[in-house]
Amino acid sequence: MPEYKNGKLQLPNVTLVALTSVKIKPTIKAMLYSMRGIDFGDAVLITHEKPFMLPKKIRYAHIDKIDEINKFNYACVYELGKYIKTDYILLVHYDGFVIHPESWRDEFLDYDYIGSPWPLPPDDDPVKYRDPDGKIIRVGNSVGIRSKKLLDLPGQLNLPWESFYGWYNEDGFLCCHHHKELEAAGCKYAPIEVARYFGREQTFEETTGIKPFTFHKWGGENADFPKFDKTPWIKVLYRRIRYGQKKEDT
Repeated sequence: MPEYKNGKLQLPNVTLVALTSVKIKPTIKAMLYSMRGIDFGDAVLITHEKPFMLPKKIRYAHIDKIDEINKFNYACVYELGKYIKTDYILLVHYDGFVIHPESWRDEFLDYDYIGSPWPLPPDDDPVKYRDPDGKIIRVGNSVGIRSKKLLDLPGQLNLPWESFYGWYNEDGFLCCHHHKELEAAGCKYAPIEVARYFGREQTFEETTGIKPFTFHKWGGENADFPKFDKTPWIKVLYRRIRYGQKKEDT
């Protein structure tokens, strides 16, 4: 049964983590929103410089500036583990975080990787959501829980950093392309029957009508979830008057 103290879910063996060099303020707000009903064992923002007025309950950890997406992917695969002191992490982003803390299930920690389900790919797509043998993988996504064991294994196993079908997506790397090696080393991946209650990125048959613990990306049934990256209206008005700017710059 989930443990609560003073009305808050207790997750002492989970670190709330964000890794980014962009949209820092919205990311911090997403972390704070994720913490509103939960006491995590730790919370860390991994970025290239300490933000001004970083809340005391979020610690800062330094990483070289992540100025393109594949640096993020590489850091997730090979570097994230060195910042972690607990058995598990919950990785969140400015556009993906805890939305329904009351939907927590202790069985989420039965696995080394759990994220939002992926839809079935079209029959004529030989690549999407498939491993090198063509097996369809139904659970992945960047926003999710990962064990410290899984974080450390890519380096320990000397898994090569290489693209698959021209992409370096870190969730594809871990869930599709190298899941066999990681499973052989003792890692367990959550089945879609459990993952559908953990998170939602896309709305399809298995994810419809559920109040997920987390989400990633706005759209479908996620469309009305909070957004923290909007420019305040007063700044928008100022920019329009001074620079003739017509669109928000977030």
